[in-house]
Amino acid sequence: MITIDKKTHIENKKFQFALKRLMDIILSLIGIIILSPIYLIIIIAIKIDSKGGTIFRQIRVGKDGENFTIYKFRTMIVQAESKRKLDINPDDLENFVFQSKSDSRVTKVGNFLRRSSLDEIPQLFNVLFGNMSLVGPRPEIPEVVKYYPESYHQRLLVLPGITGLAQISGRGEIELGKTVTYDLNYIKDFSVILDIKIILLTVVSVFKKDGAF
Repeated sequence: MITIDKKTHIENKKFQFALKRLMDIILSLIGIIILSPIYLIIIIAIKIDSKGGTIFRQIRVGKDGENFTIYKFRTMIVQAESKRKLDINPDDLENFVFQSKSDSRVTKVGNFLRRSSLDEIPQLFNVLFGNMSLVGPRPEIPEVVKYYPESYHQRLLVLPGITGLAQISGRGEIELGKTVTYDLNYIKDFSVILDIKIILLTVVSVFKKDGAF
């Protein structure tokens, strides 16, 4: 497992991280404005398709282990969280896969939103608020993080992202162990140029529909 040196890989890149934050603010604002008509269409579609609210809120673990509320368009039936069965083996955490290709809780509109990754675009507000970045390790739920070995906690040294190196390499369908390896490689090699490359590759991946975030 890769070891992240906080001074070398994070503290010595303060200028790069400052540029990253500036890029996050500018691009998230632009994205929110440009995508506002799509937001409206999705909200109407969700309302027509199923009962319940349009925005799904969930607690995730962010930078330095701080919890925050993540926003998504609702893709499941109401009270889907209460029906969730988290099949996780703490002794085999590296092979854990959170996403499921077949989930009866997903609505018709939700299925489309997931395949197109449009369910993720409300997270542009998370980016604007500063508890997420456009690029970074995907934020995990507390129920999984509590089983993290010490090496996995290194992925919490930076802001979580809407997309990341792991997502363009397999999106939502790769094991947690591989995801963490991708995330630690990203943190080790971080640069604004790398972020731009990942954003562009994410756009390509979405249009190819290679899995789902």
